[in-house]
Amino acid sequence: MHFGSGIPTVAVDSLASDDFLLDVRESDEWQAGHAEGALHIPMSDFVARFGELTEKAPEGGRINVICRSGGRSAQVTAYLVQQGLDAANVDGGMQTWEAMGRPVVDGHGAPGTVI
Repeated sequence: MHFGSGIPTVAVDSLASDDFLLDVRESDEWQAGHAEGALHIPMSDFVARFGELTEKAPEGGRINVICRSGGRSAQVTAYLVQQGLDAANVDGGMQTWEAMGRPVVDGHGAPGTVI
């Protein structure tokens, strides 16, 4: 894990399949393709749905935040760190996730694609 632009960052290839992943993309992006097992809370709803994250995130575990390329997730990661949570921005986002051959599923659990 390294710290780029002042926020913790994690590389896709250093994530284990059971690491907690928070996807902050919009619903159309999520439906097209996401990492299986990720929690979806769009950045636009994030503050209103923050309680949902604290219920589902592993206690004391790191929250790995992902979006399409890393911009939105960086903002959410910064917010989580300010709240005193252990969070890291997934470097390169879902584009890198897909490019590295990590599984992507659509809203029905079938093979998906990153838009």
